[in-house]
Amino acid sequence: MRIVLFAGKGGVGKTSIAGATGVACAQKGLKTLVMSLDAAHSLVDSFDLDKSLMDRNRGKPIRVAKNLSIQEVDVQEEIKKNWGEVHKYISSLLNISGIDEVLAEELAILPGMEEVSSLLYINRYVAQKRYDLILLDCAPTGESIRFISIPTSLDWYMKKLFDVERRIVKIARPVAKRLYSVPLPEKEYFATIQRLFDRLEGIDRILSDPNITTVRLITNPEKIVLKETQRAYMYFSLYRMCVDAIVINRIFPEEVGDGYFARWKETQDKYIKKTEELFNPIPILKVPMLIDQVVGMGELSKLAKEIYGKLSPEQILYAGTPYTFRKVHQDYFLDIKIPFLTKQEVELSKRNEELTVRIGGFKRQVLLPRNIAARDPTGAKIEQDKIVIKFGGDHGD
Repeated sequence: MRIVLFAGKGGVGKTSIAGATGVACAQKGLKTLVMSLDAAHSLVDSFDLDKSLMDRNRGKPIRVAKNLSIQEVDVQEEIKKNWGEVHKYISSLLNISGIDEVLAEELAILPGMEEVSSLLYINRYVAQKRYDLILLDCAPTGESIRFISIPTSLDWYMKKLFDVERRIVKIARPVAKRLYSVPLPEKEYFATIQRLFDRLEGIDRILSDPNITTVRLITNPEKIVLKETQRAYMYFSLYRMCVDAIVINRIFPEEVGDGYFARWKETQDKYIKKTEELFNPIPILKVPMLIDQVVGMGELSKLAKEIYGKLSPEQILYAGTPYTFRKVHQDYFLDIKIPFLTKQEVELSKRNEELTVRIGGFKRQVLLPRNIAARDPTGAKIEQDKIVIKFGGDHGD
């Protein structure tokens, strides 16, 4: 099985590209699922389907073509199936605080509930070997990072806090009932959380296995979008996830090089070149702006040909990570892979959260995580095919 995440800034075309990839893979005979991870689902619109089909299906996969299904998770249905006691308890707390009962039930849908529900589906599909390929249409960057961080965060909570919290509540409940009107969670609340955690067993290994899961970052040739693409790449690298392609979407064709769009074309060319420099050696897939909106199976199929050409979209298009972050004792390190590296002087410069590395004619700009960005690079050395950069204490230390 393969899992591919399509991630990037909102509005860059993730849904269309995920859908187009699904159409192409299904046409090759692969049993494919395209799943939306965005709360503002738009897969049904991309495939030009009647929204009532999804409503009647209550968040389950619906077949749209031979070998191809799509799924938009319905958080209300998932609350009934998976979150009953948790949602009930949070609603009661909000209601006691004076919030209207109906509003309390709506507010009790906490951030992460929909993402956990999606992870439960993915884990089940992998265990059942139900699909050859799962394509995940991610929410904008920040929410995508929260999605992939949930298994780690939940694992930490269950190991460090869950049992302690459950024991404290068990001891305090008889006293609290006599002294306070605010209810404490019952044992069913903790049992529900334990069941959810048990059903997520192994999902972290699936997401971090580069032989199963890869990420494709979707961007547009614009400064702001490219900056967020860099940031997304940095965060996926921190979670040890392999980015196997960068897709530059909505490139103006050569015909618009004159007249009104000439300046836009010039700007796009500049940022296409910048993207190639930043993400080398990851494959860069260039997608032209099509003459009409991409809606429906036919248009999605055409888009897939523009994206992949002769490439096989289900394959891992690039293996490895051009750079990785690590911590050894109290020191932070950045490893950057550079093929055919020779002994040359390394120049480092840092501005805010961006580090620039120069080695001869090679130049690489890397966005740094906040905890590393607060430190200054204190040295660099070349080891085989990579450069290792060490970061010292915080500014002012």
